[in-house]
Amino acid sequence: MSKNEQSQNNPKDAFSTYQENVDKVFTSIKQSVPQYHQSITNVQQEYLQAYENMVDSSITLQKEFAKKSGFAANIPETTLKVMRDTTEEFVKAASIQNQIALATIDATQQNIKTFNDNAKSFADLNKNIMQSWISAFTTRNN
Repeated sequence: MSKNEQSQNNPKDAFSTYQENVDKVFTSIKQSVPQYHQSITNVQQEYLQAYENMVDSSITLQKEFAKKSGFAANIPETTLKVMRDTTEEFVKAASIQNQIALATIDATQQNIKTFNDNAKSFADLNKNIMQSWISAFTTRNN
């Protein structure tokens, strides 16, 4: 017996068909998530490498230009210290920003997990409310 014959002999209600289709959609999405994650990671790494190469090339070109044009690139030690200190502060700030972002993502994930864990309770509560409404408006045959 083919699937078409089975569906004609054994009709499903709209909700069963809807649930089947929703399950297919979520299964498809779940299968694509790792691919998206890997693709995004690859793009981020490639972008970072390209940016680093561009900056390195720019510094090399500027250094060569300064050397060939006789430009003195020496700067006072105090200026070098300010540049190094500024870089250190930038790295620290970026690290703190990353920690905050990761903590926010973790908290969001935990909140979604908590909601997901409680979804059945919400559904049961809604079912009980619906049953109360239905029983209030239906006549009892005793």
